Amino acid sequence: MLGLDFAVAINSTTKVWVVDAFGRRRGDPTSAAELASRHLWRDNFRKITWREGTGAPLCARFAFVPVVPMHDDGREPSRRERLWLVCEWRYGELGPAHFYFVTFKRIPYRSLVFIIKERWRTERVYQDAKGELGLDHFEGRRYRGWQHHVSVVIACYAFLVAERGRAFPPSAVSSPQDHALSLAA
Repeated sequence: MLGLDFAVAINSTTKVWVVDAFGRRRGDPTSAAELASRHLWRDNFRKITWREGTGAPLCARFAFVPVVPMHDDGREPSRRERLWLVCEWRYGELGPAHFYFVTFKRIPYRSLVFIIKERWRTERVYQDAKGELGLDHFEGRRYRGWQHHVSVVIACYAFLVAERGRAFPPSAVSSPQDHALSLAA
C-alpha cells in the first residue's frame, strides 16, 4: 500500500465484504446496492449538508460502512485495505444510488462527505482549462510535447487564479496591512 488518501465513485454492482471493528469480514460478499437496500435501514442514513448551493443548501442522506473490496485475484481478503463504503441517498430518489470508496480513517463523517463532494472543483478547473486556456487544443504526437502543453496551461491557470484572488479577495475583512495604509494616509 502506498498510504495515499482517496475518494472514488464506484458502480452499484461492486462487491464488498462488510467488516467488523477488528477488520474481520462478515458473511458473503455482496454488491454495494444490495448492501444498501437489504442491510441498511433508513435509521442508518444521516442528513449531511456539504455546502451552500445557489438556491438552497446542498444536502443528502449518507450511510457509512467499513468494508473490504472483493476481487477475484487470489489475494487473501484479510490483507486488503479496509475502506469506507459511503452510500448516498439523494432526496427525491427511491433509495441509495450513489456509492463511493473512501480511505478508512477515523475522521468525522461530514469530513468524508466534504472530500467526496469536492470533486466538482476539479471538474470546474478542467472545464475552464479546456474552454478558456486551450487544454484541448494540443495536436502533437509525443509525450514530451503534451507535458509541455499541459504545464503551460496549468501555469496560466495558476496565474489567472492568483490575479482573480488579488482583484477579488476571498473575504470582505480587511487585512492588517490595509488598516495600516489607511492610518498612514
